[in-house]
Amino acid sequence: MLRVLQAIWQADGAFPSGAFAFSYGIEGAFALRRDMTLGDFEALVAAMLKQRWACYDRVALLWSYRARGDREAIAAVDREVEASTLIETLRTGSRRNGGAFLASHARLGQPLAIALRDDVQAGNCLGHIAVMQGAVWSELGLDEALAQLCSGYTAASGVITAAIRLGAVGALQGQGVLQRCLPLIEQLAAQEVPDEVELSSFVPFLDVAAARHAQADLRLFAN
Repeated sequence: MLRVLQAIWQADGAFPSGAFAFSYGIEGAFALRRDMTLGDFEALVAAMLKQRWACYDRVALLWSYRARGDREAIAAVDREVEASTLIETLRTGSRRNGGAFLASHARLGQPLAIALRDDVQAGNCLGHIAVMQGAVWSELGLDEALAQLCSGYTAASGVITAAIRLGAVGALQGQGVLQRCLPLIEQLAAQEVPDEVELSSFVPFLDVAAARHAQADLRLFAN
């Protein structure tokens, strides 16, 4: 039961992971589609989960998880994520989130988080959020299934929370979207991830929105 409680703790929006400052491209998406309906938004969240999280963030998370604390292997995954994230705001946002995640766990005394934080500061590691989550959650004792569910939940809830903070959807509407995403997260997390699989992401609308958002004069979120 402790593993389940650890997963709940890590998925809690109150955990200081730095995600509050990032919209995963959603702020730019609403700027491009001012007529976006709740159904459109829900479809966009589902697309993000299927075409970004499941085949990119989740894969990076599991590669790092399976490194079992090998910091050179973790750094190699980190470099792969850096090289394959084309949108600058998404790269920097991922690194900032990862840095905040590591800082929190380091202050809580987690040994690998302390070592990885030092590696990032020394330039030996970049600190992308999915990679850092996989590494630290493995050390916390979450199994692969719980780590994936925790990651999928935080990805979906982060996007939805951003939409709520933007005033694009209501709080209860957002919770309804999140509730309906849970079976999809479970389904995607059940898919096998072989070690030889490559990182893959195809959410062009969100990528374009994030790129345009970087040029905005006024914005609430960093990406």
